[in-house]
Amino acid sequence: MLTAAPSSRCPPRNGTGGRERRRCTSARPSPPVRHTESCSAAPSSTCVSWWRSDRTWPASRRSCTSTRTSWFIRSAKTRTGTSSTDTTSLVSDVVVFNSLFNMDSFLSSIPSFLKKIPDHRPTDLDHLIRPKCLVLSYPVHFPDVSRLLPKHKLLRRPAVPFHVDDITTAAPGEHQQISGDEVMRRSEEDPRQPTSGPADQNPHGEGDPADQNPGDPADQQRPLHIVWPHRWEHDKNPELFFNTLLKLKEKQLDFHLSVLGETFTDVPEIFSKVRCLLDSNILSWGYLSSKEEYLQVLCQADVVVSTANHEFFGVAMLEAVHCGCFPLCPKALVYPEIFPAQYLYSTPEQLCKRLQGLCRRPDVARRHVVAVDTASFSWASLKPHFQALLVNERP
Repeated sequence: MLTAAPSSRCPPRNGTGGRERRRCTSARPSPPVRHTESCSAAPSSTCVSWWRSDRTWPASRRSCTSTRTSWFIRSAKTRTGTSSTDTTSLVSDVVVFNSLFNMDSFLSSIPSFLKKIPDHRPTDLDHLIRPKCLVLSYPVHFPDVSRLLPKHKLLRRPAVPFHVDDITTAAPGEHQQISGDEVMRRSEEDPRQPTSGPADQNPHGEGDPADQNPGDPADQQRPLHIVWPHRWEHDKNPELFFNTLLKLKEKQLDFHLSVLGETFTDVPEIFSKVRCLLDSNILSWGYLSSKEEYLQVLCQADVVVSTANHEFFGVAMLEAVHCGCFPLCPKALVYPEIFPAQYLYSTPEQLCKRLQGLCRRPDVARRHVVAVDTASFSWASLKPHFQALLVNERP
């Protein structure tokens, strides 16, 4: 029997990227879900339950399998260090995590939690659980956004698209036009100097088409469009994000801003404080109920930023990358598993410096092809692994 991990939240409502969420009526973490309903399958079947985090997840929260396997799938919102979670993991045959960081943070919290037990303290539980652990990425639904992309993003797409699910992405082995190191170097150059690409280094014009024809020059001169598509809560560290933007404004750097994501009862004060200060920069502010509108903002944006203090996967960042945004993420949490080093920052100062450079040279971000294969996180790619997990016990 699969049991859902205790969480301080109910499963999200229908939505994208885990942004549509609702509060549980109870402030305490929910106990593991234990279903006792009879199953319509054969007596040897096992009833399986899971939390639904996205509409791309299997349509039913419950299904029946013909195996006698006990599963424990730990979602991105599972709290660590709870006795019920540890116990469930011990009796399960396989413990599934959506990232290596998720798994390591759970296992490393077990010893410290057990130290709080006054007597009859079990030992080496993490060593007993670890061999049963498995990392299987969260399956994301990436719609075809070609119709929403601006001209300069369409020019970066391959001539012959490679389709996975309904994703349009770069074909395997395709090279990016401008490398990450080149993005950093060019963003620090004098903005009055013309942008150079591989085509500029080839007098015969045999460079990449995107570099030979970067798009409308007027379009390249538009201010950098920065998007922040996260929940309006403290664990996403909005203070760091907005304080960085205020520093950019103090330096008289021009940029556009879209702040998306859903709000809850306790909204950090920083949002109301900076709304007026950044009013002239804001293009979109607040949660967008329409998925089409949400994707349209991501497609129009140039850079997506995460300042999170807590993240086990990060669906919103992958959605933005799928829509052609240049990502900037902390060099911590789950992000190094997904994003190459060129998209990571270690300190607030590094984040500010990267954004300063891109504000001065927005065309650099617009001509860059992000070196992240979003197709590998799609439901089409991951579906066989989930099927193997439920049928054969291991993907």
